[in-house]
Parts: sequence; structure tokens; C-alpha cells
Amino acid sequence: MNNVQLGAKIELAKRDFFEYCHLKSPDFYKYNRKYLIEVADDLQAFSASDDDVLIFNMPPRHGKSRTAGNFVEWLLGNDPQLAIMTGSYNETLSTTFSKSVRNTIQEIKADPNKAVYSDVFPGITIKRGDGAMNLWSLSDSHFSYLATSPTGTATGFGADYIIIDDLIKNSQEAYNVNTLNGHWDWFSNTMLSRLESGGKIILIMTRWHSLDLAGRALKELPELGYKVKHVNLKALQDNGSMLCDEVLSRKEYDRKTKTMGEDIASANYQQEPIDVKGKLYPSFKTYTELPTFRRIASYTDTADQGSDYLASYIYGETFDGEAYILDIIYTKDGMEVTEPLLAKKLYENKVNLVWIESNNGGRGYARSVERILKEKYNSNKTKVNWFHQSKNKIARILSNATWVMEHVYFPEGWRNKWPELYSALTTYQKEGKNAHDDAQDALTGISEKMGASVQVKTFKGGL
Repeated sequence: MNNVQLGAKIELAKRDFFEYCHLKSPDFYKYNRKYLIEVADDLQAFSASDDDVLIFNMPPRHGKSRTAGNFVEWLLGNDPQLAIMTGSYNETLSTTFSKSVRNTIQEIKADPNKAVYSDVFPGITIKRGDGAMNLWSLSDSHFSYLATSPTGTATGFGADYIIIDDLIKNSQEAYNVNTLNGHWDWFSNTMLSRLESGGKIILIMTRWHSLDLAGRALKELPELGYKVKHVNLKALQDNGSMLCDEVLSRKEYDRKTKTMGEDIASANYQQEPIDVKGKLYPSFKTYTELPTFRRIASYTDTADQGSDYLASYIYGETFDGEAYILDIIYTKDGMEVTEPLLAKKLYENKVNLVWIESNNGGRGYARSVERILKEKYNSNKTKVNWFHQSKNKIARILSNATWVMEHVYFPEGWRNKWPELYSALTTYQKEGKNAHDDAQDALTGISEKMGASVQVKTFKGGL
């Protein structure tokens, strides 16, 4: 490449982000890798748009972190007054990201035929004495760059761009609801508070879970008034071709995914959340009309601890052993609220038979509900039973899941009617740590009681 050609490429790199990437690393940012051109163009277009948030979901080893680092360099070269914050899952990774950007800006030209940062953006230098690996400034700037993580700090800094790069490091974290909630709390309570007016957010990550940062941002940020753009890139395309054969061939894709669980492979390479594959209840049956019931029953799992939910279902039992959910209580409210509420719902729904787990105070709870029914509603038609549940909760939930999906019906539109219950049931995982299992436990109780009643009825009929 002669000086005239190099000069032309340098001028083009100032204006075109992909050309900047190509100039730095032509062996990776090749013109035949169309997806990289599209990623770069999307990032550049976002910087000039009125969108607030850009979410990139990409498979591993396809250059997402590398491109994010290049974009920080290109942004600062075009506007040295920008303040940028980046976040990764730990301090080591975020510092490595920061160090790469800083070192690129500081690179000294050694080969006259190879462009360096100062050729593209002359005069852009790191402020003397201000070149720490995770916090530094450009000359004539108060603050340019901070690298942080959920365990790091962002106090005292404001940012024009917040760029989050892959907060989840493995499937164990992806299955841990507490970890996912921690990521959202860090992002919404710490990072968003650092964003300057008119600032922009970029999330670049593999899509692990419906409740990962990308999933929560896609759902909740538009509700808060943010304009969100989503780019979702799968390694294996719908037509059977690969996103880029040079980066990951079909042969290599098949070899890699065979060594993984189906859920992990789908998350890593196809951007399909891991919990979609790992859901305990993939679907529930619904109804629009009620059949004839042989009786109305209720099953209640009282809260074991202060952070637990009370979960109670009122349901109709059909003659052929199906359960139709009529009403529910799913709340963290105390017993002074839920005891009269449950009694009221039992009376209104003309419940015949009530089951209440007597573990951890459930017996006293049942007696209080029974007393309220008699004193306030003068009702003697509802039989209240309490019993001790000694079987392992998780084993019960898992072993009864198929019956629940085949024989329990929820009212059509129950997602909107009982959104908290819907979320609890539809995100519960077969493996991994779930935040709560109260709704699942009570639903399992219906299966056990219904199964027992069907067996008794069948046995008696055979005598």
C-alpha cells in the first residue's frame, strides 16, 4: 500500500467506523464479512440517531467485545469531550477492555506503511499522569473513560455513553435469578443514574436468559420512555447458512454444540434464552367457558418465611379429573391481611373443600380462616383441612409438572389478570436456583389432591 492509498484509507476511517476497524485489523474486519459491516454501520448510525438504547445479541468469538472497544476509540477520536463508561462482569475483564483502548490511543508509530491511532485522529492523547488502566482522561478533558463492573464503583462520574459488555460468564450465573436481579439493580440503580441528559446506552451480549440484562432492558426500558433498537444475530441462520463461515463453519458449529447441553448451545449461538429450554412449565392450558364441577376446592401454601409468598388456588374439579383455576391469592402480605381475604374468597366462590399445609404455622392459619368463615359469613358449608407436608418440595414439584400442564386450566388472559403469578410460574427452571417456589408448590398440591381423589373414586367404583 503506497502513501496515497494509506492516506485515503485514513481519511475514510475518520468518517466511517467499519473502515476504521478494517484499517486497524484488516485480517479480521474483511469486506466479505458482511455481518461485521452491518454491526459497525448499526453502531455508527446509532451514534447519530435519536435512539437511546442499542442492544446487540451476538454469538461468542464473532468480535462483539473487539468491536465495542474499537467503537470507543472511534467515538473519542471524533469527539474528545465525550465521557464513556464501560461495564463487564468483573474488574479484570473491564480493566482489560479499558487497557486495550488506552494502549491503542497511546500507540507509537513504528512502521510508515501501517497506520496507528494518531494517524487517524492526530492530537488525541492521554492526559499526562492520568493513564490508570481503568480510569483515564484525554488531554484537555476532565474525564474520558471509566471501566467498572457490578462490584466496582461509578460514584461521582457521569457518562455520555454507557457500554455494557457480557455480564454473564457461564450457565450457572444464567440460571441464578438472584444474580440476574443483581445485574438489573446495578444497571438501573447505579449505571442509569450516571447517564448524562441525552446520553446513550449500548448493551452487547450473548442472550442467556429471559431475565438477563438484555431481556429486562427490552421489556422495561421502553416502558420508561427509552427508544430501544435491538439487533439479534444467530450463528446458524434460519435458512441453514452460517452467520460467517470464516469465523464459525457449520462443521465447527455442530462439533461445538454437541458437547454442550441443548439449552446452553441455543443461548450461546442462537440467542435463545436458556430458561426457554429449561422451563419447568413450557405451557399451560386455558379456558373461556366453565364446565360442570363435582366440587369447588382450594389449596393453600402459607408463607414459611417473611420473604416467601402465600400461594392459594381456588379451583373447580370436573368429574373427569380436570382442575379449572377460578381465583388465586399470591402475595407477601401478612396473615392479618390474607386470613380474611382467603375466607372472603372461599365464601364468594362457594368452596366445598379446603386444603392448607400446616407446616410452619399453617395449622393456626387454617383455624383462623375457619373461624372467620363461621363468624363473619355464617358458613358451615366449607370443610377446612390442614395437614403436614413431609415430602421434598422440589421433588414433588418436578414429578407433578406434567400432570399440571395436562390437567390444570387457567382463565384465558390470566397473564394480565395475575401478572406476578404468571411470571413466577412461566419462568421457573427445572435446574438452577429459583427465587421462589411457593406458586409451584401450591399448584403441585392440586395435582396431589386431585390424583388422590381420582384414585379413591376409581377404586370404590371397582368394588
